[in-house]
Amino acid sequence: MNSFLRLQIPALASVFMFSAGSASAEEARFRPPAVPLVACDPYFSVWSASDQLTKDWSRHWTGAIHAMCGMVRIDGKSYRFAGMKPDCATLEQKFVSVLPTRTIYDFSGAGVALKITFLTPALPKKLDIYARPVTYVCWEARAEDGAEHDVSLYLDVTGEWVVNNPDQEIAWSRYKVSGMDVMRIGSAEQPILKKRGDDMRIDWGHLYLAAPRGTTRTAIVSDDAARNAFAASGDIPDSDDLRMPRRVNDQWPVMAFCANLGKIGEKASAGHAILAYDDVYSIEYMERRLRPYWRRTGMNAGDLIAVSEREFEALSAECAAFDAEVMGDLEKAGGREYALLCALAYRQCIAAHKLAADFDGTPMLFSKECFSNGCIATVDVSYPSAPFFMLFNNDLLKAMIRPVLDYAASARWPHPFAPHDLGTYPLANGQVYGDGEHGDRNQMPVEESGNMLIMIAAMAKIEGNADFAQKYWPTLTKWAEFLLDKGYDPENQLCTDDFAGHLAHNTNLSIKAIMGLASYAMLCDMTGRKDDSARFMNAAREMAQKWVKEADDGDHFRLAFDKPGTWSQKYNLVWDTLLGFNIFPPEVARKEIAFYKKTQNKYGIPLDNRSDYTKLDWVIWTATLADSQADFEAIADPAYAFANEGPDRVPLSDWYWTSTAKVRGFRARSVIGGVFIKMLKDEAAWRKWAGKK
Repeated sequence: MNSFLRLQIPALASVFMFSAGSASAEEARFRPPAVPLVACDPYFSVWSASDQLTKDWSRHWTGAIHAMCGMVRIDGKSYRFAGMKPDCATLEQKFVSVLPTRTIYDFSGAGVALKITFLTPALPKKLDIYARPVTYVCWEARAEDGAEHDVSLYLDVTGEWVVNNPDQEIAWSRYKVSGMDVMRIGSAEQPILKKRGDDMRIDWGHLYLAAPRGTTRTAIVSDDAARNAFAASGDIPDSDDLRMPRRVNDQWPVMAFCANLGKIGEKASAGHAILAYDDVYSIEYMERRLRPYWRRTGMNAGDLIAVSEREFEALSAECAAFDAEVMGDLEKAGGREYALLCALAYRQCIAAHKLAADFDGTPMLFSKECFSNGCIATVDVSYPSAPFFMLFNNDLLKAMIRPVLDYAASARWPHPFAPHDLGTYPLANGQVYGDGEHGDRNQMPVEESGNMLIMIAAMAKIEGNADFAQKYWPTLTKWAEFLLDKGYDPENQLCTDDFAGHLAHNTNLSIKAIMGLASYAMLCDMTGRKDDSARFMNAAREMAQKWVKEADDGDHFRLAFDKPGTWSQKYNLVWDTLLGFNIFPPEVARKEIAFYKKTQNKYGIPLDNRSDYTKLDWVIWTATLADSQADFEAIADPAYAFANEGPDRVPLSDWYWTSTAKVRGFRARSVIGGVFIKMLKDEAAWRKWAGKK
């Protein structure tokens, strides 16, 4: 266990680790389905999908290999700690700890303890830092047997990181920046923003590996040449003079470095390298190309590496303190297992978004609907992820919904309800969902209109004013009037839980409409529109009273008004408390919680009576309806068990079977940010984090 955690937060010390070997029985054994290594945005997102870092190559979230190899040479013998080649001894992996901004691996062997930390300084209150596509790979080695050892360290990443498919040509170059040796690799073609889709990797821009000059050697060579040379001699060859444009005989060009740590005793020797990705242009929005947010003032890749190196020590300390404080508050809010689940969700939520800048520098945050359909800025993906941004930075919530509002307010959008999406990632040129044979039949009118009004109301609550809403008032009014007319008893249509197809008279969707109307009433009140506020709030209250009678089914409430003997999770009800409406009787939530407790399976409550699968985000929202901590944990802990025990080794899925913990579909999606919703129920915790500078 690292000393910071042991010394600073002893109450949580046993929470953060899971064992790959011989940990004591008292230690929590959390085994993430996949471990975040480099998790910055939908293209720069690399994970370990095995218990041990040496049992598989690291992979892009889509499953494609994005190989990283790590070795350490101790007293003339080489040991692997990451990757599957070369064929040499491996260090024993003792623990891996997944914290919000860091993944920490502890290894041991040949008398040496080695700690490898993947640090992504995703500090949401500091957008300039949050937006950087940078991960530090940090190492710390010390003797653990009282002797001295001669130690050197090796790391490489392959050309797989910069192509969409193995046949694409690769080019590379070298630089010197701020005391660092910098290597750069990218596709030869550079088709910037030429592709859109879901199961895709980036093939434009450049990946950078920067290592301290002087104590390291760097080279761009074939993978076998670099790895075998270090394994045999502790050194790496000079860069190849011959161009290796693509994979040849299953070999890739790699950017590699080795660092001589010298004689290591009980005092640790530490260092770091920087991995960064400059995509040059990130998003196309309404036919115009947007720069990544970090580039908005004219920074280039050299500037990015220089500032990242200059601020490393300060950011390392700040991230450690941030992780400790967040984990402490998460445990207070929901328990140890809840805290672990949120820690795993933190970087996944971030890495499913890209923060870009409009021409005037305005931040614009775009989600990718990962392994679902690849849509960009999907409203019913933003809605479940919103608690993350409500908690950590309201400006990011604004940045996420602003592009949708601008589109919906334009002549491009002809409907009286909110859009579903803005296109297919990374091209946000207008909605694509509903294209094809069925057209408008695949719209989600009540779903998306309710989602938008609820998110904007939460934003206003955080800020204490509705100034942002004022800018879009005619659009918001149009959506509220639509919900007033169509929301209570929804017609046959899709909602975000569309797995079983269209459904009419959906009671959970009705709750969303009621919450949307109450949200609009709140916004009216905050902007001085008292008569409109009373009108819409009274309508919401009347609908709620009617809902309680017409949805009642004895010991629970129905899936659809016209379907007795059915049931579903009523997760949308959570906003009645969080936003202070209190228009549903408390007995509604209590009755539902009691029913869920006796209905749930080993790994959670099914989404509804039609199938065994569930949504992890909604399970935590539903658990948040509970009055007591015991009831919350009774419903939330099975979701943790899914993450800990599920057989599918992919970045956390939100759609899975509650009886087997097998993934039904989806992975690496932003919606997992919804698990932070329990923190919003504690007004003091919400105010604390939302108000932090």
